[in-house]
Amino acid sequence: MTEFHRYLAYAIPTAFGILVLLSISAFVRNRDPGPLYWNLLGGTQAVVLLQLVAGIVLFVSGARPQSNGPSWLHYIYGAVFPAIVLAIAHVQSRKREGLTVAIFGVATFLCTFSTLRALQTGLGID
Repeated sequence: MTEFHRYLAYAIPTAFGILVLLSISAFVRNRDPGPLYWNLLGGTQAVVLLQLVAGIVLFVSGARPQSNGPSWLHYIYGAVFPAIVLAIAHVQSRKREGLTVAIFGVATFLCTFSTLRALQTGLGID
């Protein structure tokens, strides 16, 4: 389970980073990013949920990140903050239909660096 959690930990910031680049591209071209973008966004959100479940299983089994600082930061950066940011992005994108890509671009930018920080704290790189 630890290796599975580790693989997802590398995949999630990578996917968020790709989404940031696709958001910038769509915004600059002033075009809808297309189904690849929306499928990747949905898939990344599903993988974040899967990562959360894997993390809960590891936590319950006694596995904790080897962080030099407070270990609770790993949980905040890896699951809580991205979930809040993405929930806000969904709410705001419904209110502001013309800015959907920009809203999700900012959200995925924040999630990229948050999940990278979760990876750092999980690996003990503080």
